[in-house]
Amino acid sequence: MDHSRAPVLEALEEFRRRGDVVYGPPGHKQGRGADPRVADVVGLDVFRSDVLLLNGLDDRRESQDVLGQAQELMADAVGAERAFFSTCGSSLSVKTAMLAVAGPGEKLLVSRNAHKSVISAVVINGVEPVWVHPKFDAERHLAHPPEADDVRRRLKEHPDAKGMLLITPTDWGTCADIGAVARTCHDFDVTLVVDEAWGAHLPFHPDLPAWGMDHEADLVVTSVHKMGGAVEQSSVFHLQYDRVSPEVLKQREDLLATTSASSLVYATLDAWRRQMAQHGHELLDTAIRRARRIRAAVGELPGLRLMDREVVQAGLAADIDPMKVVIDVRELGISGMQAAEWLRAHRHVDVGSSDTCRISASITHADDDATEETLLAALRALVEAADSVESRPPVRLPAPPALELEQAMLPREAFFAPVEHVPAERAAGRISAELISPYPPGVPVIAPGEVITDETVDHLRSGVEHGVLIPDAADPTVRTLRVVARTGAAA
Repeated sequence: MDHSRAPVLEALEEFRRRGDVVYGPPGHKQGRGADPRVADVVGLDVFRSDVLLLNGLDDRRESQDVLGQAQELMADAVGAERAFFSTCGSSLSVKTAMLAVAGPGEKLLVSRNAHKSVISAVVINGVEPVWVHPKFDAERHLAHPPEADDVRRRLKEHPDAKGMLLITPTDWGTCADIGAVARTCHDFDVTLVVDEAWGAHLPFHPDLPAWGMDHEADLVVTSVHKMGGAVEQSSVFHLQYDRVSPEVLKQREDLLATTSASSLVYATLDAWRRQMAQHGHELLDTAIRRARRIRAAVGELPGLRLMDREVVQAGLAADIDPMKVVIDVRELGISGMQAAEWLRAHRHVDVGSSDTCRISASITHADDDATEETLLAALRALVEAADSVESRPPVRLPAPPALELEQAMLPREAFFAPVEHVPAERAAGRISAELISPYPPGVPVIAPGEVITDETVDHLRSGVEHGVLIPDAADPTVRTLRVVARTGAAA
């Protein structure tokens, strides 16, 4: 196919060349009504490029098939049979993918280290989750993706399951053996869906970890805004084989997606595919070399412990994305959250993620010599200043078994059940009716339907005292928890 083409971008360029005057949405009329104070910040071209696909970039009947052409090019570029764009982010795309595989009341294997959007999908879709627990790295207090044997064991226990949702790479860059998991799923004739939100770049360079479409996954979801070059909320479904019908996937997406899709997302998705198809190997080759230099330099800094290929071993990770620079800062006597706050306040450097133990920096094709040196200079300054960072109460980390909570009710039933709010000190033994997800990375410590324990409450309460953000809890201070009401209790 002709990857010099960018059909959506070309249609937008043609729309602006023609000078069409629109008498429908958006109401700002391609910037004519934009507040100049807003245009001064975001640029008038943002508004000029905000055009509906229907009777805008394409005609009333969509006879030019602008979006269809762009999606065909994307599928060809990454080795998928079909590709579909989404403008609502992979949080919605994963919900759609799950619903395309398992309907209400049906079973789906799900990695328990999933982002809160996946747990939310379990609630919304009404599927019965069969949790596949990740490989927990006690030394790093980190979860790696489950292995094929974990999946096989759960499929034997639940032969009526419809499929498996695998998350790889994780937020911290560790990866699953997708091929082994796919073969296991297919041995049981079930579908493998891969939430590869952090892996949009993987198809375009052989030195990067496995890409789901190359390793027998049936359906892969990527977030191009994370490691690619499209704007926020850009997401793509990639499909192959016949276990998921394109018709079913499209209909499920219609249930959840917006009817006012953003041309900005479509155009930047389309253009990023063109850039990668034409120049991706060269751009990523440079980025990988840059990431290796950064990793080597970080490894020389005292008090910083780089997560590198030593984590790739049996019982931990199958691979690691070299473009995710993950740094344990505990030897500096501070938490990753404190490190992130210090870097932002004192060096104007915003890291990608942080938690109790570590920070991460994503290196992409967009980085250059200046951003490389900015990051390294900031880390050197952090090492020198760490002793001056104000101490905070430590976050009490539970032992790995304490993180595998008993599932006493289905998540949907617990979430919609009559509830009551109980003090944290009296929550142990009660069934959670809410998601409680320290953010980032946004993996729920407690999900609806799970039995709350003293260890998890202690972990969450100490986290809040340290400064952890828990935005989805009914009480973000976790002084009280939202639990399923006992018989006779007020909702």
